[in-house]
Amino acid sequence: MTVLDTRALNRATLARQLLLDRAEAPVLDTVAHLGGLQAQEPQEPFVGLWSRLTAFDPSRLSDLLVRRRVVRTHLMRRTVHLVTADDALAWRARHDPMLRQRVLGTYRRELADVDLDQLAAAGRAVMADGEPRSMTELARPLTGRWPTAGPRALGEMVIAALVPMAQLPPRGLWRTRAGVRNVLMSSWLGRDIDPPSPDGSDPVGQALLRRYLAAFGPAASADLRAWCGLAGLPTAVAALRDELVVFRDERGRELLDLPDAPRPDGDTPAPVRFLPAFDNAILGYHDRSRIIDDAHRGLSVTGARVVLVDGRVAATWDVKADTVTVTPLRRFSRSDRALVTDEGRALASFLSDNDSDRVRIAASPG
Repeated sequence: MTVLDTRALNRATLARQLLLDRAEAPVLDTVAHLGGLQAQEPQEPFVGLWSRLTAFDPSRLSDLLVRRRVVRTHLMRRTVHLVTADDALAWRARHDPMLRQRVLGTYRRELADVDLDQLAAAGRAVMADGEPRSMTELARPLTGRWPTAGPRALGEMVIAALVPMAQLPPRGLWRTRAGVRNVLMSSWLGRDIDPPSPDGSDPVGQALLRRYLAAFGPAASADLRAWCGLAGLPTAVAALRDELVVFRDERGRELLDLPDAPRPDGDTPAPVRFLPAFDNAILGYHDRSRIIDDAHRGLSVTGARVVLVDGRVAATWDVKADTVTVTPLRRFSRSDRALVTDEGRALASFLSDNDSDRVRIAASPG
């Protein structure tokens, strides 16, 4: 069985994530290809798409949100993702048990005496008039029926788990600050979510596996689970195994992949790329060693924005007063410094209202 070393896996990830070469692709197609973008920080998807698309126009993504072609909703890992409307409707039912268990993991004591089916029905009744509501506005009428649970637990269980919801614009629009306003997904998108398969098969799981491998492969079942939060999709993996190719990584893990997906040579040059907070190019794996050193793994879950140099996380970045500041995690060579500066200037110009291209690189460690 072919062994893929860390560098080969890195280049495969960059290619699938559109980070090896910027793509000339429609924004909607790109969101679909990536299986959605992590979006709890509303402006971060714009940076993620800027780093992946040629001449990305942020107004295109805003327009897709307004026209209900993409939607902000709780989905993979119980986090807010920006996904196509089609994927939100097709995938949501498959994620329901995971969403429920993850909210219970946080609020099990508060919700111990709450019948979740009754809570779901009550939440739907509150939202039935189609008026967007904040979590507080939704939870307020529920606390009279379940006073000991507390509004936070009730609101989060309804919005993030029991009732498919969409977060409405202007939340998530380019250069716009707005609070979270929720509405029933069926009301916003015009139809109910797709029901679970009645015969015990898992066609949605199979679709998720194919889509995951197209955007993240080669990968192990544990990586798939880390991306979506579902329990490894064993039925889907078993059903598709004969049409997949199998590799091993240097740790001996079995990696699955689509036969014709790109797997560039490990020596393929990789450009500098700036990634937003919580980018799935990192969070989409259980074993993240293909893209980030173990010593820096914690950065991926703290909201740090990172810079890829030669395909690996080599710095963090932030922007204040129209200046992009880069903080290296290792010493940069002169050529690395120049490449980071050039890409940082382009990013500063993209983010700035004032056509700024200012970049500051902090002192390297050691």
